Amino acid sequence: MNRQKSFINDLPTLYLVATPIGNLQDMTYRAVSILQSIDVIYCEDTRVSGKLLHHFEIKKPMRTYHDFNKTMKSEDILNNLRNNQNIALISDAGYPLISDPGYYVIREVIKAGFNVVSIPGANALLSALVVSGIAPHPFVFYGFLDAKETKKRKELEQLMNHSETIVFYESPHRINKTIKAIDDVFGERNCVIARELTKKYEEILRGTSKTLQDITDIKGEMVIIVEGKKEEIIISDLSIIDELNKLVSEGLSSKEAIKLVAKHRNLPKNDVYMEYHQNNEKE
Repeated sequence: MNRQKSFINDLPTLYLVATPIGNLQDMTYRAVSILQSIDVIYCEDTRVSGKLLHHFEIKKPMRTYHDFNKTMKSEDILNNLRNNQNIALISDAGYPLISDPGYYVIREVIKAGFNVVSIPGANALLSALVVSGIAPHPFVFYGFLDAKETKKRKELEQLMNHSETIVFYESPHRINKTIKAIDDVFGERNCVIARELTKKYEEILRGTSKTLQDITDIKGEMVIIVEGKKEEIIISDLSIIDELNKLVSEGLSSKEAIKLVAKHRNLPKNDVYMEYHQNNEKE
């Protein structure tokens, strides 16, 4: 068991600091304070993060950390921690690790026995989910689908029977093909595209996977929210009592039959229970 008491030990710490996804006012006081106090900041792109740090007058050394150098830079981070330095990891926007690099180094830092602490902040998937108008929970976050159409459709086929709301990320030049693929594989479902979240041109497009196809002139990273698969409700031509008796004759207990009929007919279970027992009393 690994038990981390983040703030009552003196171990060096790797901070995962969330940064704004567009609006700089979403940077938290705590995030600024942490970035001002640590020794080195690792980021995806020093040019992008440099603008953020300059805005908040944070003057700390920056190093790159991305998928192409993660093995080498993870060892650098570990060496820094071994030298009793505190480190921050940030992404270009939002939470580190959420569809961004970082998982590899987190595992290594935990194995080495140092602290890993999250500094909360802006997040695109949650921002889109709560304004979508689609059930916010339970939900499944998938991130980016494969860019290749064949693999994308295979991924969607594995998700098509999920009853949970599903959240995807997508880039603007693939959005139309992805929405069409969702419609082809899932069938028409309620769907929302959120783009440019927190920025001046924030836009929420609500519709279905059919009506949201072929949208033009949209830029920026996209969040797609798709409703989960609805369970088909089959209402029998039989009366409630006849259906209950039929299910019992087929081997179900009266309790199981009542539960099943209530579910099929979208009725309160107590109402079906009362009707069943009142009918039995008459007989």
